[in-house]
Amino acid sequence: QVHLVESGGGLVQPGGSLRLSCAASGSIRSIDTMGWYRQAPGKQRELVATMISDYPLKYADSVKGRFTISRDNAKNTMYLQMNSLKPEDTAVYYCNWVGLFGREAWGQGTQVTVSS
Repeated sequence: QVHLVESGGGLVQPGGSLRLSCAASGSIRSIDTMGWYRQAPGKQRELVATMISDYPLKYADSVKGRFTISRDNAKNTMYLQMNSLKPEDTAVYYCNWVGLFGREAWGQGTQVTVSS
């Protein structure tokens, strides 16, 4: 069973930066797809960025050029570096894993609030 724990969220001013971490435990393969999603109040959960192995697969248009997804397979940890944060980036950010045969896991989420 895969277990995901996010950390690194918090309150930041517009234009600031945060780095989220997702620590994974269990049967994680380097070729599994992992990603970040977010959910703002009153809105549906949306994809932020995904990657497979060490390669980013997709970024949401709204974060391209500002966010960077990365992964340290030796530490079973995925990161999301968020720069030039905007108030509209405020949301709960979730880590996601998709493995063999479509098995999937989600973290509990970490709150990111961008406000002055």
